[in-house]
Amino acid sequence: MAKVLKVLVPAAIVAAGLAWVLTAPSSVAEDAFVDPEGGEVDRGETVFNAAGCASCHAAPGATGDDKLVLAGGQSFPSPFGAFTAPNISPDPEHGIGDWTLQDLANALLHGVSPEGAHYFPAFPYTSYAKMGDRDITDLYAYLQTLPASDTPSQAHEVGFPFNIRRSLGGWKMLFFDESWVMDGNDLGADLTRGRYLVEALGHCGECHTPRNTLGGLDRSRWMAGAPDPSGKGTIPGLTPDQLSWSATDIAYYLESGFTPEFDSAGGHMAAVIENTAKLSAEDRAAIAAYVKALPAAETADTGS
Repeated sequence: MAKVLKVLVPAAIVAAGLAWVLTAPSSVAEDAFVDPEGGEVDRGETVFNAAGCASCHAAPGATGDDKLVLAGGQSFPSPFGAFTAPNISPDPEHGIGDWTLQDLANALLHGVSPEGAHYFPAFPYTSYAKMGDRDITDLYAYLQTLPASDTPSQAHEVGFPFNIRRSLGGWKMLFFDESWVMDGNDLGADLTRGRYLVEALGHCGECHTPRNTLGGLDRSRWMAGAPDPSGKGTIPGLTPDQLSWSATDIAYYLESGFTPEFDSAGGHMAAVIENTAKLSAEDRAAIAAYVKALPAAETADTGS
């Protein structure tokens, strides 16, 4: 037994050390994102709306201009527990007012906090990782113009073992894929823009794509529909075998919230429409072009 322990204990130590190294958070280069003064506020507002920041980070029940007070507090249930959106207002103590541009870039591109901890992927950095450097810089500039809130962020309600932050490094190794789902460099201007808005800023696949048992997106069934994370109902698929709307119908829905069947958007989608309605007509058309270009997919098992 002693001989076995002499082998097993060093092996376990080596394995633990290797796991610690492999799950270490990544970060942007030290010389990247060093010019926060280069951001354009007007462009940053467009990025803010396309990314849906207010939809998650405004206080519960906030309406109108109050949705620009990013005090956090909304709870998002999931099979792993309930995640609560934090305060990301410019308050230096309770929000992100003391963040540097590089801090924001690390959060968006790598899902890492200024303290070097992994963020839970309820924050959709798996999509934001495709954001362009200029959009991050412009978003940073816009966020500084918003009202500060001194509301403290609330803790997530996530139990063991999912609350072990370091283990998210392993999750990222398995499921953090920064490549485009709609591949190709010759998509044309409309589809390229639409891909960026859908797959990166709008992070549409985070809701409309089914996930595996560990919460990773099943990219083989991209936009094919999924169970609602709350456990109640389903999120519809957007692939052409499930959505027959024309590109004009889709663009109008993103502007008005009205469907071709004279119904209107509800639930979380109503908040999405509030954001897409503020985009340009060209951007809404680009999103519609992307949706119409999706390949047919086998309908996701939504548990219905």
